[in-house]
Order: sequence, then structure tokens, then C-alpha cells
Amino acid sequence: MSDLKTQFEAATKVVKDLPERPDNDQLLQLYAHYKQATAGDVSGSRPGFFDLAGRAKYDAWDKIKSLGAEDAMKEYVAIVQKLGGKV
Repeated sequence: MSDLKTQFEAATKVVKDLPERPDNDQLLQLYAHYKQATAGDVSGSRPGFFDLAGRAKYDAWDKIKSLGAEDAMKEYVAIVQKLGGKV
């Protein structure tokens, strides 16, 4: 787990310096997997109709609820590597 945690923490830093800015779907995947790894399942109520960004983030995170923290970290690292990040 410590190797994975180290990789995950490195990936969170590398993501800021990716060669290209990820598209919105990729950003939502990164957000959801980061939140799942660090905070667990989504909680609270879904943002209101006019908060489009908040709703998109909530929905992306909600799609992967019950994914374990380790699996969320692994997938986050994999997404960053797929986007060209050196982890």
C-alpha cells in the first residue's frame, strides 16, 4: 500500500504538469478517482440544477461509489500515465 500511496501522491503532483490539458471527461475521471481515494463514497445532496459543474463532479464521483480506496488510487495513477504523466 505504501508504494501505491507514494505513486498516487506523485501522480497528484504530475497531473499539474501534463503535456496537454485533459478534456472535461478526463478531468471528471481524475476528480472522481481522487475524491474516492481520499474521501470515500460521495455524500451530501446533489448540487442544484444551475450548478452544472458541481452536478457533473457529483455525478462522476457517484458513478464510482463503493470502489475501494486502493483501486481508486490505482485507476487515478493509470489515468495520469495514460495522459502522458511520468509517475
